[in-house]
Amino acid sequence: MASASPFGSHSRLADDKPAFAYGTAWKKDQTKVLVKEALKQGFRRVDTAAQPKHYQEHLVGKALREVYSEGLVSRQDLYVQTKYTTPAGQDLSNMPYDPNAPLETQIHTSVASSLNNLRTQQDSEEGTYLDCLLLHSPLPTLEQTLEAWRLLETYVPHKIKALGISNVTLPVVREIYNTSTIKPSVVQNRFYAQTRYDGPLRAFCRENGITYQSFWTLTGNPKLLKSKPVQELAEAAGVSMPTALYALVMDSGVEVLNGTTSAEHMRDDLDGVQQVRHWASANPRPWIQLSNVFRALTEHKSI
Repeated sequence: MASASPFGSHSRLADDKPAFAYGTAWKKDQTKVLVKEALKQGFRRVDTAAQPKHYQEHLVGKALREVYSEGLVSRQDLYVQTKYTTPAGQDLSNMPYDPNAPLETQIHTSVASSLNNLRTQQDSEEGTYLDCLLLHSPLPTLEQTLEAWRLLETYVPHKIKALGISNVTLPVVREIYNTSTIKPSVVQNRFYAQTRYDGPLRAFCRENGITYQSFWTLTGNPKLLKSKPVQELAEAAGVSMPTALYALVMDSGVEVLNGTTSAEHMRDDLDGVQQVRHWASANPRPWIQLSNVFRALTEHKSI
């Protein structure tokens, strides 16, 4: 009789889960080249934002249209998400809407800009949609945050398939979830010791079918990278320590944003996670032991 899978029901290390989402922040004029490279290497999820200060959303769109026309992938193969960023997170001299406009106008203008930037066809927005749009952060008050959410709900399910929020705490997510018609599908936060790795928030996400996405996973965790379970997994599975860290984070139900600018690292990260999957399936008991130790580090105490 076949053995049970070593991966928990919420694990994102299972073979049917995407290994990473490609993060496009801070790529500047290399954005198009890097997004195309990531897709060539095997990434199928792309994260961007309508925030020219840190993202070049229009170049992400150019990259996507080029890979569609080249036949590398179809739109249906990809998951594309972007964000509405409040004026507080924008460079006021370069932003997709008038910061002095009412909130409703800001959001509608920002969404229109994103749909144009990420359009599927060069000369038409016909058939264009976003898989998810996130509030880049809560607004100054909970009332404003909920108002913004209600405005975004009007786009679902035709222009936007799902909604999410980033840089957020559990009380805000809970309030959105409890009061909204369209429940949040994604929460995207920094993953690091200062927030105790968002243990209660991640538990809430698991319980309610919300994808928790992590950023700053590698660079924000130098101590976690050197932790015993990461070192032991890297040695046992024959992968790098960064890959071992990624794999253990994914197994706790997290989708990792990966923004590497190296084609070699893109391939190594994707292949390395697959290598861990194979090792874990062949060695379920050691894998579960390492996974449990790692979860104790990231769900009960900081490093």
